[in-house]
Amino acid sequence: MADTRGMSAVHTALHREFRLLPDLVRSVVPGDTRRAETVGAHAALLCRILRTQHEGEELLLWPRLLERAGVEAEIIVSTVRQQRRSVAGLHAEATGLLAGWRSDGRNSAGLAGAFERLAPLLLRHMALVEKEVLPLSERHITAAEWHELGVHGMAGIAKRDLPLVFGMALYEGDPEVVQAVLANAPLRVRLAVTVLGRRRYASHARQVHGTVTPFRVGS
Repeated sequence: MADTRGMSAVHTALHREFRLLPDLVRSVVPGDTRRAETVGAHAALLCRILRTQHEGEELLLWPRLLERAGVEAEIIVSTVRQQRRSVAGLHAEATGLLAGWRSDGRNSAGLAGAFERLAPLLLRHMALVEKEVLPLSERHITAAEWHELGVHGMAGIAKRDLPLVFGMALYEGDPEVVQAVLANAPLRVRLAVTVLGRRRYASHARQVHGTVTPFRVGS
């Protein structure tokens, strides 16, 4: 059956990065287009990861749980979808502001406020998924079906960004879990993603956060 640990690792990375986003946006001096593009590209990647993950669950996870887990799934999925609508609204607000902000670094207060409202709502949503949805998935979703969810998630990210995304998860995640997510990839790919991912995230974190060791959720 499904090994859901990889989703928990992604959630931890999203928790960390979205929590840090408002202050990153506020730190950009209006008119500093270079810094705005650096932070803006980072924010856009996070928003893309989140959107792709939620799309995959809507397509590949909720229908199967509703079909197999009866009333228990109906209650949980209904609650999760209600949360998703709120998350989607704030996600749309933030991404709508982000495109213009990346070009001039102005209206940082508006963009930071959108991310500041999104972060705690997203955290509550992910906590519910981990508490209720993941255990249910481990009982009703096969490993092959869960793998489809991961493939969908990776397909929504540009290939050049995949090592960075895995590096984000590896920063606080268990390398064994990341290797499990990549279990069906060739050995050379698994090794390359693990080694290159750590390096890519360290370089990215230095550029975006000013340190190779940004805030850790577990600290």
